[in-house]
Amino acid sequence: MITIKGVDPRMIANNLTPFEPTHPGEMIKDEIEYRGLSQRKLAAQMGISPTLLNEILNGKRAVSTQYALLFEAALGIDAEIWIRLQAQYDMQVAKSDKSFLERLANIRKLSAVL
Repeated sequence: MITIKGVDPRMIANNLTPFEPTHPGEMIKDEIEYRGLSQRKLAAQMGISPTLLNEILNGKRAVSTQYALLFEAALGIDAEIWIRLQAQYDMQVAKSDKSFLERLANIRKLSAVL
């Protein structure tokens, strides 16, 4: 790791975790707005209901592998990007869940004894 004089390497912008995780649906929403596509038209093109698309775009539903492939076909953006973004979002949400973190800590304590 490169250290910069007087700067804590843990505080460099690339190492910071955003306060609010960004759901990939938000990025897809920005993309379709930039392209001037309506949600209804995109949903029809993808063969899904407008309600389902809206749930994805508003972060109420995950971008599954199948949905990522549908977005790739409709928008020409590699499905792996959406899968990675969803995994990062899920990881950040899990790491911000205090009760889950306590559960992990207890499991680690038990594992250390073994």
